[in-house]
Amino acid sequence: MVTAKATSKTVSPPRRFEIAKADMIEGMAKGMAVLESFDTQRQRLNATLAAERAGITRAAARRHLLTLTHLGYLETDGSYFWLAAKVLRFSGSYLATARLPRAVQPTLNRLAAQTQESFSVAVLDGDEIVIIGRSGFEWKTFTDGKTAPARVLAYGLHLGARLPAHATSTGRVLLASKTKSEFNAWLKARTEAGSLARLTLHTTTDPRKLRALISQVRLDDYCIASEEHELGVHALAVPLRDMQGRTVAALNVVSSPQRMTPEALRRDLLPLLLDAARELRPLL
Repeated sequence: MVTAKATSKTVSPPRRFEIAKADMIEGMAKGMAVLESFDTQRQRLNATLAAERAGITRAAARRHLLTLTHLGYLETDGSYFWLAAKVLRFSGSYLATARLPRAVQPTLNRLAAQTQESFSVAVLDGDEIVIIGRSGFEWKTFTDGKTAPARVLAYGLHLGARLPAHATSTGRVLLASKTKSEFNAWLKARTEAGSLARLTLHTTTDPRKLRALISQVRLDDYCIASEEHELGVHALAVPLRDMQGRTVAALNVVSSPQRMTPEALRRDLLPLLLDAARELRPLL
C-alpha cells in the first residue's frame, strides 16, 4: 500500500486580480456575465432567464443578448438565444497559447500508452473543475479482458468539460490546496446556495463529511473518488505543483470497477501519478 505525504506545504491559489473602480468597464462585465449564463443546464435563454442568471435587468440582458448575437457569439430564433461556435475562439486560443496544457500533454499521452487508462489535467473554477488536458487515446476492453486503443482522439475533444468540484477527485485535490479558512468560506457559500448536488447515491453532500474528506486529502496528498460523479467510474488524482510549491492543477486517472478497484488504483497507479507530478514540476 502506497502512502503519499505532502512534500510541500499548502499554498493559497492566486487571488482575483483587483483593479480600481474607475478602470472597470461595467458594460463589459455585464456582457460577460450574460455569456457565462449559458451552461449545460441552461443551453437556451431568453432575456428574462438571462437577466435572472446574470443579475441584471431584463432590458440590459436583452441588449447584451442582441449585441452578442450581432457579434456572432450567440444564435437566436427571435425569442431564445444559444451559444454559437465562435465562442470556441477563446478556448482554442487558450489551448494553443497557454503554457499548462502544452506542458502536460506529452506526459498524459505517455501515461495512457503505458497503462491503457485515461488521464486528464484539470483546474478549479468556482464550483467546478475544468479539463484543460486529456490523454490522446481511448481504450476498448474485450470480453477476454484485453484492451486495445479504440481510436485516437483529436487533441481538444472533450477539453473544457466542467465537472462539480465537490464530487470529483481532481476537485477535492484542488479544494485541499486552499487554506482552511478559504475552504470553509467556499463550503459555506455552496452550502447556503444548495450547490452541493447529489449526482449518484455515493456523492458526498453533507458539509461536515466533505470537510473531513478534504482534510484527509491534505494529509494524504492524493484523492480517490469512487462512483461519486458517475456510476461505474473510479478516479484517482494528485496535485500538480510549480517550483514555488503552489498547486496549479490536478492530474487524474479514471477507470472502471471491472478494470481496477480503488485499492488497485492506489497500489498500481498512484506511484505513476506521483512520479509524473514530480517530473512536471519544473515545467509548471
